[in-house]
Amino acid sequence: QVQLEESGGGLVQAGGSLRLSCAASGRTFSSFAMGWFRQAPGKDREFVASITWIGGTTYYGDSVKGRFTISKINTKNTLYLQMNSLKPEDTAVYYCAAFFYSGSFTKVGDVGSWGQGTQVTVSS
Repeated sequence: QVQLEESGGGLVQAGGSLRLSCAASGRTFSSFAMGWFRQAPGKDREFVASITWIGGTTYYGDSVKGRFTISKINTKNTLYLQMNSLKPEDTAVYYCAAFFYSGSFTKVGDVGSWGQGTQVTVSS
């Protein structure tokens, strides 16, 4: 099993930036990729970005392309999400995720482990 712990959420004005972190522990070697999802009140959980441990291939949701950057430090088992040019519609709880099987690395149903989530609020 892999345990995931997010940090770095908070309140920011529109146009501002935040960086989220996710510390992974446990059987991290068993995962193929890590990623971020988000869920706003009353909406479904949405894919944000993901990255493979080997090779560092990245994937992004259409709504964050060009504004968010996902990265990792393998030796520290740590995942990051740099969020720039934030918009009020980016307001959500952001969840760190681990994928244990090869696939698209973009679907909620393919996630094997979730973090507890961290709140990001963007004010207009």
